[in-house]
Amino acid sequence: MQRICVIGGSRYFGKLLVERLQATGHQVTVINRGSTRPPAGVEQLVVDRNDEPTLLAALGSRTFDVVVDQVCYTPVQAAIAARAFAGRTRRYVMTSTIEVYDPATAALPAVPAGTPVPEDSVDPATWLVAMDLPWHDEAYLEAHYAEGKRQAEAVLTRAGGFAFASVRSAHVLGGAQEFTGRLAHYVERIRQGEEVTVHEKALPTVFIHYEELADLLLWAATATEFTGPVNACSDGPLDVCDLAAIVAAQAGREPVHRVVAAGETASPFSFDRHYAMSNTRAKKLGWAFSRTIDWLPGAVAEALTTSATPAA
Repeated sequence: MQRICVIGGSRYFGKLLVERLQATGHQVTVINRGSTRPPAGVEQLVVDRNDEPTLLAALGSRTFDVVVDQVCYTPVQAAIAARAFAGRTRRYVMTSTIEVYDPATAALPAVPAGTPVPEDSVDPATWLVAMDLPWHDEAYLEAHYAEGKRQAEAVLTRAGGFAFASVRSAHVLGGAQEFTGRLAHYVERIRQGEEVTVHEKALPTVFIHYEELADLLLWAATATEFTGPVNACSDGPLDVCDLAAIVAAQAGREPVHRVVAAGETASPFSFDRHYAMSNTRAKKLGWAFSRTIDWLPGAVAEALTTSATPAA
């Protein structure tokens, strides 16, 4: 049994992670703002992680084997966490994102289309951190989501008070709690015979099922000691037309595409730039990924059922 602290953990794969940590016998504490209660037997500290004095008071004398941070979006949040948990945990795992590799959001090394992007394309040990940017402004943070994640990783990498690892997640799909609405976008439009906008030369991206991501985070927290970033994506990149075809097959309809030029806004997961991740490092560390085409039809079928169910 290990003592695990999860920051966030109130929805989607974070909620599932908490449930699976508890089911595997770990002593779990969650830190969040209290909008959702955790399962019975899980300790909850209701506190705003951005309020450092209150966070420290809530933590008291608690120590943990591992902290899993599900909701770190800025270097400011990362710096607060680094101070709060230095000497309080031996390991810190942050959930990060494929978006750190988006070449539209930073000057990154060029990776030829078709070549999976490795972790060292964004090295948090050398990434510039700017604490004085308006990270507390919600509109700014939304517009600079990828950069916030890059800088948060950089702060925690250099903190030195614990061993640090980040899990850079692919686009997450599956489950009734999927809150981004991206898969629902395809389900609804294709079901109703409406067009899906795609780039003329849409490039592939990578995905992961929410259950697989929860399991991988559990593994990263409790069963391995790697440090640094690791990419988390199922095997088999898909482009937007592949995705639409799978949705159409489940819906019994034909997809209708409208092509837009590079640089124009298209449907979710239509990309005119390449940043599909490599999952080689995670495999070398011992993780065996599923194949996207094996679980995606089921996720689509679930989304179709959810969208067809009348609201209560």
